[in-house]
Amino acid sequence: MAIFSALNISASGMTAQQLRSDIIAQNIANVDTTRTEDGTPYRRKNVVFAEKSNNYASSFDSALTAASRNIAGQGVKVTKITEDTKTAMKMVYDPSHPDADENGYVTYPNVNVITEMTDLIDASRSYEANITSFNATKTMLSKGLEVGKA
Repeated sequence: MAIFSALNISASGMTAQQLRSDIIAQNIANVDTTRTEDGTPYRRKNVVFAEKSNNYASSFDSALTAASRNIAGQGVKVTKITEDTKTAMKMVYDPSHPDADENGYVTYPNVNVITEMTDLIDASRSYEANITSFNATKTMLSKGLEVGKA
């Protein structure tokens, strides 16, 4: 049934945004971590989303057929969690720090709290939008069940 597909799509979006929020919280918690288990500074992590594959859209013809059968959308999934290697690490001069290099500089993570908070607001709003969609679908389903009562 299409109505249950809508519930599943909203639920997959909520799950994905919850994981994104958890990763953002991890980034913020490690904003000052200069040494991880492997001895390097913490690197900011990002979540990569993709549409859930339905195995129908291998060609245009099959995608058109899937769309006509209302089976085109399946929701969202997290494909991977990547480390941000493009943003430069912060170098701070502090020769008294135990992790300072031979020149007295400490390498701090490439985490910007303002960017993380902006991403957290975005994830929160996306989560709320999925909740709204889920609740609207539930309401439509319950109203549909009430049609035959009168």
